[in-house]
Amino acid sequence: MKTHEIRRKFLEFFEQKNHYVRKSYSVIPQNDPSLLLIGAGMAPLKPYFTGEKKPPAPRMATSQKCIRTPDIEEVGKTARHATFFEMLGNFSFGDYFKRDAILWAYEFCTEVLELEPKRVWGSVYFEDDEAYDIWTKEVGLPHERMVRLGKEDNFWEIGTGPCGPCSEIYYDRGEEYGCEDHDCKPGCECDRYLEMWNLVFTQFNLDEKGNYTTLEQKNIDTGAGLERLAVVMQDVPSIYEIDIIKPILDHICKLSRIEYGNDDESDVSLRIVTEHLRSVVVMIGDGVLPSNEGRGYVLRRILRRASRHGKLLGIKDTFMSEGANLVIDILKDAYSELDERRDYITKIIELEEERFNKTIDQGIGILQDYIENIKENNQNMLSGADAFKLYDTYGFPLELTKEILQEEGLSVDEKDFERALSEQREQARKAQKDSGDMLTESTAMKEFKDIEVEFVGYDNLEGKGEIKGIIDPQDDTVLHEAAEGKEVQLIVDSVPFYGESGGQVGDTGTIRVDNTKGRVKNTLINELNQTVLQVEVEKGIFKTGNYAELYVDIENRKDTMKNHSATHLLHHCLKQVLGGHVEQAGSLVTPDRLRFDFTHFESLNNSQLEKIEQQINQLIRNNYSVDVMCTDLNKAKEMGAIALFDEKYDEKVRIVKMGPTQELCGGTHVTTTGEIGLFKVINQVSIGAGVRRIEALTGRKALDYLSENEQTLKEIANILKTDSDKTVKKTKELVDDLKTKEKEIDKLKNQIFSFKVDELISQSKDVNGVSVINVKLDDFDNESLRDLSERVRDKLGKGVVVLGSSYNGKALFVAMVSKELVDQGIHAGNILKQVATTAGGGGGGRPDMAQAGGKKPEKLNDAIKQVEEIVKEQLNN
Repeated sequence: MKTHEIRRKFLEFFEQKNHYVRKSYSVIPQNDPSLLLIGAGMAPLKPYFTGEKKPPAPRMATSQKCIRTPDIEEVGKTARHATFFEMLGNFSFGDYFKRDAILWAYEFCTEVLELEPKRVWGSVYFEDDEAYDIWTKEVGLPHERMVRLGKEDNFWEIGTGPCGPCSEIYYDRGEEYGCEDHDCKPGCECDRYLEMWNLVFTQFNLDEKGNYTTLEQKNIDTGAGLERLAVVMQDVPSIYEIDIIKPILDHICKLSRIEYGNDDESDVSLRIVTEHLRSVVVMIGDGVLPSNEGRGYVLRRILRRASRHGKLLGIKDTFMSEGANLVIDILKDAYSELDERRDYITKIIELEEERFNKTIDQGIGILQDYIENIKENNQNMLSGADAFKLYDTYGFPLELTKEILQEEGLSVDEKDFERALSEQREQARKAQKDSGDMLTESTAMKEFKDIEVEFVGYDNLEGKGEIKGIIDPQDDTVLHEAAEGKEVQLIVDSVPFYGESGGQVGDTGTIRVDNTKGRVKNTLINELNQTVLQVEVEKGIFKTGNYAELYVDIENRKDTMKNHSATHLLHHCLKQVLGGHVEQAGSLVTPDRLRFDFTHFESLNNSQLEKIEQQINQLIRNNYSVDVMCTDLNKAKEMGAIALFDEKYDEKVRIVKMGPTQELCGGTHVTTTGEIGLFKVINQVSIGAGVRRIEALTGRKALDYLSENEQTLKEIANILKTDSDKTVKKTKELVDDLKTKEKEIDKLKNQIFSFKVDELISQSKDVNGVSVINVKLDDFDNESLRDLSERVRDKLGKGVVVLGSSYNGKALFVAMVSKELVDQGIHAGNILKQVATTAGGGGGGRPDMAQAGGKKPEKLNDAIKQVEEIVKEQLNN
């Protein structure tokens, strides 16, 4: 049975059992700081298990894309470890429990997949008699094919949140896959008993302090590894030989011209490249970008590990983007987004692999210097600080540093490295906290989790609502009132204020209760998806239960809406001008400006920027109406609405359409594009591998910018004594004139230098048979001094030239030595070390040429006089 068929049959089976079937969530977690990446089918469903959110149905089933890296070192070495895998899962939120979960799992395995019942084994948590009895008494599994295991094996938890005991289904693949242990059974490390399915009976919640509390509702969370089921169904030795992975392995074998199965060492590298290619494609497809921190570092580590093993296989050029196309072809039927983002995925991989090729050369060079230094000092360990510098500055993975050090019989101080890494993360967290982004993440806020906050600000900039909660963010406590001078967070049940989200900043404005007045400094969305007002009480006392009048700052909101609508037009025009690979990678919409991050791989030239500006301003002049409609997510995508990489969408979504562009968006917008007025790009920069940023202005801010530029142009015209429309011509004339004068100056300089060379040679002295010129000059800069010294040396032939000059209050020196004298032991760098010291400085250089400086130009004569004695000493030695 093919892998895609197994996936389909699983979802159809549970759909028949009244489960709501949902497509895979992104591997990027949403609103879950405890996870970097989704590593299990239940991870995106945590809020449903905890009761924070209501699930779309009490029963669900998914095939979830998962990324796990704790066992990355085992990938390639075993038949079953992988960083990317698909987890088939069926879930119950307070509906069915252990009995149905076990019976249905066994039914699917033996009746749908038609696995041999006598080969099926089960395990339970050693204290779980209930599950044991269901398996033995109702399913009829013999006691000899049941095992009880401890917490490490049969108690499931990942990060904080829902957890509980579990029961696992194993399949006996036969003695040929086993070990020599006669008592071999599930739990053994060999490959005979393959764990196919884990049934988790979610009864507890694990908090940040490590406490387990019983959940109000008992839940079911199961996970069956799709690739492992395929191994069993296709009767192959490992995941690398199943139908959706074997073609990738064959491709890498062909590229490397190495046959699989002939050599253990090369087999490991072949498997690593094959497996990691799948992970890289899926992660980038879901919006993860390579970086030196967080999930971006996980991606970079996997990608670079694959690239390095490709090199170990003898693949010299970049090769991973070609392999990525094959991965996409295999997975596109199940995950259409990979095909839609094919160009983007392959380009990011190509750029990162090219960058790694440079990193390897640069990083290894620096690491070799470190290694030499360690050995010279009779040490055996690289400091964590140096390892962190390689990682943080050059993107050199710690794992690669360790491998190279091990080859030299050395190690790295990993504790010191982790300390440096922790310090960097702490600084980042502090910066985030100081910025106010974490104001709404509080324990006190959870006391109001049942309050529904209605947002009425799409159509109204004024409103009324009851104050349901007052929170002091400084000590995270609930207040009943807030007096003048206090800064608090207010939860009001109906608000016209837009909470910061989707790149759009929060509204500001005013809140009043009779004579009590507060300034709304910002509006945020908390982790419970409630709108929270950050308020400074300016007069009177706010109390819980007050009915308040709320007024949004109209001008700020209007300017923000112009900028937000402009980002939609910008996104569309970037795709039109640059290509379909462009994807939004982030945005910031404020009243003053907009910032738009997008995927592209080189700087935009002036022609492209002008074309984008022209197209956007044409769309503005067309004065399209901005239409908003709400529909379900699937229908929105069928309509062609653009969904953003890292946005989390509910089943019901909001489509914003303006002219040729339509996007899923919860932000606020103008009613017609004409209201935007004007669009002007003011800057473009690179912010990472394959990601660029455009900053732009709209409306009155754009007009102000153009007015300032016009004023600057007038001032330049006045300086040039010409009209504004002739500044370019006049500037060109001045530049051409300057170039002509520079040529004349160079010609005169050459004539002067010719006279100066002859004058200096005439001052040559004989020192033990060597011609030495040591002269002090005035007002020669470094470049002129070096140029003159070179001319003197070339005309002098065999000799030593040392010139000094006072320039801008400093002493400058240049020394040059002919090749014959270098061979006799004369060293320009050593001469200047002594000479510059007298003038209060230092320096040095090569044997044939050196430069130096000093802080005491008044000592130039004394410094230069030493040259003759230094030359004598060097000749004698």
